[in-house]
Amino acid sequence: MIEGVDDELRASAALGAYDLSMPPIIRFGCGRIGEIGEVAALLGRHVWLVGGARSLLHSAARRQIEESLAAAGMPWRIIAESRGEPTVEHVAAALATLPFDQREGAVVVAVGGGSTIDLAKAIAALATNAERAGGETVASLEGLVVDHLEGVGTRAITRWPLPVVAVPTTAGTGTEATRNAVISCPRRRFKKSMRSPMMVPRAALVDPLLTLSCDRSTTAASGIDAITQLIESFICRFKKPVPRALVLEALPRALRALPRVLRDPGDADARAAMSHAALLSGIALANAGLGMAHGVAAALGVECGTPHGVACAVMLPVALHTNLEAARHDLATLEWAIAPTTAGDEAAAAAAFVGRIENLCAEAGVPRRLAEVGLRRDRLEWLAENSGGASMRGNPVELAPARLREILDCVYE
Repeated sequence: MIEGVDDELRASAALGAYDLSMPPIIRFGCGRIGEIGEVAALLGRHVWLVGGARSLLHSAARRQIEESLAAAGMPWRIIAESRGEPTVEHVAAALATLPFDQREGAVVVAVGGGSTIDLAKAIAALATNAERAGGETVASLEGLVVDHLEGVGTRAITRWPLPVVAVPTTAGTGTEATRNAVISCPRRRFKKSMRSPMMVPRAALVDPLLTLSCDRSTTAASGIDAITQLIESFICRFKKPVPRALVLEALPRALRALPRVLRDPGDADARAAMSHAALLSGIALANAGLGMAHGVAAALGVECGTPHGVACAVMLPVALHTNLEAARHDLATLEWAIAPTTAGDEAAAAAAFVGRIENLCAEAGVPRRLAEVGLRRDRLEWLAENSGGASMRGNPVELAPARLREILDCVYE
């Protein structure tokens, strides 16, 4: 045996096994929207577009997108328009009009925020995993959608979805790099994920200039969402080495950039830092996990219709206080990554990091109390009971509904 090999093998084994998934193609940088045709042509022969009114249909970038697709010889058609966070009905309505007989060679290109990309990912997955006989109604297709959602359905994604090219126009959710699509059902009062490793987009084309159209409130909420994802994936009980390394690269940039872009929306460097942070937050959460802030945010969205980024912004400071002792070393590590000269007392550094995030949320002007997003006090019990799922399982501190109810009461008003 070569000297030292045994020690090296033991050190390697101590890391434990892990998987790593991310889009095989990532193109990042200002102006790269002009490459959308080239990227799509790598994956298929024609394009099905999904976008929102502002992000695609009436956007300044639409002409550039169409010209790029034409130059690459990629015929295209719009198959769905995003209208906020996707619902079961919305996905079913898109499936009802989908030209299933033209699936061969189709590439689904999503241009928009997280909701648009989630809608596209769900359509792409069901286009290959749900055979249609023709003539189905939207109502009948709703059952098909629900049956593919974790926690409420029984069917899994077993066939590769159509390839998805994700083009985010906000800097927040990181869904351009994740393996799930979040779908809500207002009628049945749930928000669940359609999830599979095969649902990771085949390409992420991230052009920070596309976020210039975001207003201040969207920029703030989506930015806090990305920051929440970076922090929770770093401290969660399922943390992994590669996601943690990505967080240490992206989070200090994001914490410096968000205040800058809120003061000057045209700051292209700050926009790029936030788009970079969102992308890496998606990779991090997809390969690790999340925590309390996201666990409560999903239920808050169901109950109050609170946009996901706003819900995360409300919950992030209280989640950090809740996990302060259990995640003290990790929170201190994050503070030392941002301010290396503060290296020293771990407890003080962890507390300084929590204070840093509280100050950032205050500067961003996001809601700080549950009452501010329309939650009634008599619904706190429901919120605590329904804040479970995959995100909450990753929280460093295990929280029974009764304990969570006490915590939520403290942040109510």
